Amino acid sequence: MERASGRDGDAADRVREQRGWYFYDFACSVYSTSVLTVFLGPYLTSVAKAAADADGFVHPLGIPVRAGSLFAYAVSVSVVVAVIAMPIAGAAADRTGRKKPLLAGAAYVGAVATTGMFFLDGQRYLLGAFLLIVANASFSVSMVVYNAYLPQISEPDERDAVSSRGWAFGYTSGALVLVLDLVLYTGHESFGLSEADAIRICLASAGVWWGVFTLVPLRRLRDRRTKPGGAGPGGGGGTAGPGWRQLAATLRDMRRHPLTLSFLLAYLVYNDGVQTVISQASVYGSEELGLDQTTLITAVLLVQVLAVAGALGMGRLARRFGAKRTILGSLAVWTLILLAGYVLPAKSPLFFYVLASAIGMVLGGSQALSRSLFSHLVPDGKEAEYFSAYEMSDRGLSWLGPLVFGLAYQMTGSYRDAIISLVIFFVIGSVLLARVPIRRAVAAAGNPVPERI
Repeated sequence: MERASGRDGDAADRVREQRGWYFYDFACSVYSTSVLTVFLGPYLTSVAKAAADADGFVHPLGIPVRAGSLFAYAVSVSVVVAVIAMPIAGAAADRTGRKKPLLAGAAYVGAVATTGMFFLDGQRYLLGAFLLIVANASFSVSMVVYNAYLPQISEPDERDAVSSRGWAFGYTSGALVLVLDLVLYTGHESFGLSEADAIRICLASAGVWWGVFTLVPLRRLRDRRTKPGGAGPGGGGGTAGPGWRQLAATLRDMRRHPLTLSFLLAYLVYNDGVQTVISQASVYGSEELGLDQTTLITAVLLVQVLAVAGALGMGRLARRFGAKRTILGSLAVWTLILLAGYVLPAKSPLFFYVLASAIGMVLGGSQALSRSLFSHLVPDGKEAEYFSAYEMSDRGLSWLGPLVFGLAYQMTGSYRDAIISLVIFFVIGSVLLARVPIRRAVAAAGNPVPERI
């Protein structure tokens, strides 16, 4: 793999690239906030219900699917597609050094699919599921390429700060666009729009935003030459093969560092729970709790704002108690959130806002600390390879949670049973993480052990 760093070019050029890099998070985070978290779940569910038979089932490809499970199943399928595509894209980026065309391709396929959600009306649930699969998989692939730029545009001692700024840019754009969406949605009648029209405009505008602001990183980021012979075990040739060979080689190498692999397994499990709560919360709020779209948008906006404060607060806690203990504490809070959600009374926006506030306080911090903790467990010179596997865990393997959620609803017809089924991800993830001797794992990876971790 290419191991270039911020030493390419002078400091001014590096800062210019960093500022361009931040804007991809600014561009694409609107998709995960406005589309995936707020609007698409409840709206696609309503479209599927309009097309359902008397028993409440739709039949994509002749398969009986309860209409309320369609969104969760589509998310699961999109992640499976991403698992196939991400190592191929990663290998191509490392082998050719041409990350910008890959970033542009993934970004604009996703942006076009998201913009196409404007045409999701009537009973077009198949169109909605297809566009969701394409957009979500494209988003995941683009993030692999986007994150691969970080070692190239920043020196090691500034990487945490650069990464955090990009994360902050994403939450800022998510909050900004949600405010605009809230104005359009709540005032749709004054704009001469139906509620469905307003939602479709919110969905499509996220795609336009994604496409427009992607122009900034594409103008400022630059490609680097690769070393002769290509990257990874696959060498310089081939297409799909090198991606899978690189992934397989990384996993084989991880077997020599079983404690690092143990942490990655724990992260895979509890992060699956986190991602499922994020993607299914709006469906739960609208379908089970009977909350209107305005309440859901406001709740997600609250999460966006508090996530920044929560991450900073958890960072301070980590300095005092260590990252591992702080993450374990956050997982306990996630479990309490699900238990509270299970007994949450219907049509009670105030209680839903309290729950959203709790999610915001642990969301950013649990993910940020997980990434920083993993960085201590990576052997020197293996950063890109190991973080590629981490990205697969973060975005490419989070399919089991939505599947469990969908199956629980399919079998019981109750979203409360579906939401409580996710507790197992946090319980198992906590047990697995608690069993990892972090200080030994850091030393085994050949890294200096921090005073508090």
